[in-house]
Amino acid sequence: MAQHTEVDAPAGVLYGLIADALRWPVFLPPTVHVEQLEFDGESERLRMWVTANGEIRSWTTRRVLDPVAHRVDFRQEVLPRPVTSMGGSWTVEPRGPERSLVTLHNDFAVADNSRADVDWVKRATAENTRAALDNLRRLAERWRGLDALVLSFEESVRIDAPVEPVYEFLHRFGDRGDAVPGATRIGICERGPGVQLMTVELAGADGTTRTTESVRIGFPHAGRIVYKDIRDTEQPALLAAHTGEWSVEPDVGGTGVTVVARHHAVLDEDGVRERYGEGAEALRVAREALRARLGRESVAALRMAGEHAASALAGRA
Repeated sequence: MAQHTEVDAPAGVLYGLIADALRWPVFLPPTVHVEQLEFDGESERLRMWVTANGEIRSWTTRRVLDPVAHRVDFRQEVLPRPVTSMGGSWTVEPRGPERSLVTLHNDFAVADNSRADVDWVKRATAENTRAALDNLRRLAERWRGLDALVLSFEESVRIDAPVEPVYEFLHRFGDRGDAVPGATRIGICERGPGVQLMTVELAGADGTTRTTESVRIGFPHAGRIVYKDIRDTEQPALLAAHTGEWSVEPDVGGTGVTVVARHHAVLDEDGVRERYGEGAEALRVAREALRARLGRESVAALRMAGEHAASALAGRA
């Protein structure tokens, strides 16, 4: 299977976006999270979490990077059943100084060659490939101003408590109905080992309801929870993509923890234009407004984590 798209951007720009898999969660819609397990400059092993046909799947893959040929080959090593083999390649062919052809090849095999399983994998692969290529094209064609659309920052709070009660609060976020400012409902359901789907409903000033869905992946031994927003009904959309991480980091002396909320986002250019207008000043105002909103929500949650930890410790005393 192969799909192509022509892009009005240099081949080097496209290759850079494809090679930087750690930023795929904010660049490519199907990718929820990526962990780099190994990297030697030419090849790497990645653990990836991806949405496929409404499900959340995870696998380990090895990639070989060739910046000269603008090519990335990949082969999955650990796969969820019924898939027994999957791999392929990304290739970028220059079609001029600022035009390129991007091709994503995929091959796969499933256990017992079941027709239902083959159809499921074909459908998921085709849909995810098209979504990835479409978003890659949109990002690459904004390459001159892409840095201004990408936003990363963090907030942190120190708490005099051990890791466990703080992580417990962040893991069971939905137990506090006020954990997200303005939320009228928070729901969390388990979608697999360590994987949750969180739904938040917020009341808008005009009486409408805004709904967001995010996939959350927990790493309890590391005190980390990473997440990605996969649905947001806000209109006009200010965010094209948003991922984040809660990290509970123990003090060296073991007397407390620092809880860090990290955010990575890509602004929606059309949404910024509709809400704030044209030009660099409008984009600056949008970035500041977005950072303030996400930061306010993070600090509120971090304070609640501290309150929960203090209450849990008092109850054990």
